[in-house]
Amino acid sequence: MSTATLTTTQQFGTVRKQGAIGLAESVRKQSAERLNQVLVDTMTLRDLYKKHHWQVSGPDFYQLHLLFDKHFTEQSELVDTLAERIQALGGIALAMAADVAETTKIPRPPKDREHPTVQMERLLDAHRIILEEARAFAKQAGEAGDEGTNDLLISDVVRTNEAQAWFVNEHIVS
Repeated sequence: MSTATLTTTQQFGTVRKQGAIGLAESVRKQSAERLNQVLVDTMTLRDLYKKHHWQVSGPDFYQLHLLFDKHFTEQSELVDTLAERIQALGGIALAMAADVAETTKIPRPPKDREHPTVQMERLLDAHRIILEEARAFAKQAGEAGDEGTNDLLISDVVRTNEAQAWFVNEHIVS
């Protein structure tokens, strides 16, 4: 069977009918939409860490090379957790690079190799964006009764990003 004969089983921006998790369709749709924003920004931050891992230079090369790779791995785990929550809510998780590039709030870095301090400032700005939206979305999810999404955002996204921002910031504090 060719892909031309297949039909779409779910349109992006909708949620499947399901009652197993006990949340209204409107709550699940709103949470999936907001989580997709956190997801694409997390994917962007993850990729910034890998870019900087490959391109870091200077006297702190080895330490930063390892730190950036560790943070990349932790962000990759968050990506999977966020996407699975979106799917559990009945939504569709964004997954393709073009969709991420269109949707992320994190500014695109240049292709150039940047000074390590600039790399770290760029990472801190990305963390700030994610932390601000995650805290706001967590509050909204909690108010809507979606405690699972609230917990994911606070326990996983906020705590991971706060810890990573702290580690990065400690490299540029003088």
